[in-house]
Amino acid sequence: MSAKPLISVVLTTYNRSDALAVVLQALKRQTDTSFEVVIADDGSQSAHRALIQDVAKGCGFALAHVWHPDVGFTVARARNLGVSQCRGTYLILLDGDCVPDVDFIAQHRRLMQSGFLVNGSRCLLSPDFTQRVLAGSVDIVGRPWLYWLGQWQKGFSSKIAPLLRAPDMGMRLETKFRWHGIRSCNMGLWRADFERVNGFDCSFQGWGHEDADLVLRMFHAGVRRKNGFFATEVFHLWHDEASRHRASANEGTVRQRMLSDIVRAPVGLQECRAVEDFEIVTFANW
Repeated sequence: MSAKPLISVVLTTYNRSDALAVVLQALKRQTDTSFEVVIADDGSQSAHRALIQDVAKGCGFALAHVWHPDVGFTVARARNLGVSQCRGTYLILLDGDCVPDVDFIAQHRRLMQSGFLVNGSRCLLSPDFTQRVLAGSVDIVGRPWLYWLGQWQKGFSSKIAPLLRAPDMGMRLETKFRWHGIRSCNMGLWRADFERVNGFDCSFQGWGHEDADLVLRMFHAGVRRKNGFFATEVFHLWHDEASRHRASANEGTVRQRMLSDIVRAPVGLQECRAVEDFEIVTFANW
């Protein structure tokens, strides 16, 4: 029997080393350990970079930290740079404020399927509850269903059943492009498919819709969507919303592309690696 394919977790961050530390600690507790992590840093300040690297030294799994200069919200390029350092055949895109439960990797592996990407979901945590998690006074990983029922009743959690697990069934599959619910903060996809569409389009500047554009171009390339509800939920730590002044323009680009057959990003994975302004730190297990 062949070994399980290596999964590469591409973990985005920007000046939230406290949240990232919680996520990395949760990844240490995964039941499926055939994975590596690449932190895709969208220009964190030096103090946060130092804290990230201190936490990373004790993680125990293979980990690399890729950083590029802060020129605004450029998460598309950060993710592309992260993927460029991955060694796995399957990618999981995860945000640095989204805490995975103990079977997160195992559930994504269960749902992986040729010709599909897995669109994950999230459970939103309240501001006060988030602060308790960040302070270390609450451990949210590995909790039973009844615990989350209690948090929902108190208004601390947006869902009552983040730990319910549904089978890998046909109703997860979508044959037509649907914009609603696309979450690059929690998404699984084959690296070969990501490379075929040239990754995220780095011409998307500011918050919004670079993930919808990726899924649309993958759809044009023949990759369909598979929903990861009741399987891959993550716990999303609260934060203030980013400025959305570019959201309308980004949405307009995606809507124009819905009328086309575009597959490859004009400024994507290949082009972002050509500008050698990024730094890479690898750790002992890499």
